Amino acid sequence: MIQRFIELGEGYTDIYELIEIGKSNRHRVARLLSLHTKINERELASPVIVLEPTSPGDFQPLYICREGIPNPRVTPNKRFELFEELARELDKSIIELDVKASESFKEKQLYYQYLIGILRMNRYLAPLK
Repeated sequence: MIQRFIELGEGYTDIYELIEIGKSNRHRVARLLSLHTKINERELASPVIVLEPTSPGDFQPLYICREGIPNPRVTPNKRFELFEELARELDKSIIELDVKASESFKEKQLYYQYLIGILRMNRYLAPLK
């Protein structure tokens, strides 16, 4: 199985695309995640939609708006409220995790490998086959 992050942006206007992906693929939405981090004393969140793997092909996309939305635990905001609305509409809970910032990694790909490892370890993603 191939599991890959697909970055839409940092959550400004692309949060609307993330919401539409969830709505139009409601039958495939496996999980909704909120990854929390701190960059330069700013508390940020990255909303993620994890879809079920394709069949055939075993490709599992994880759509993300990376580190552009204020952490709703600290600063409530409309963009994250839209993500919470989607969760209610899909009858899914949002899984919240604290993670390292992407700037802690030399390459963005290493950051995404780190996240996939955390998600597999917590059994939010299937292990490699």
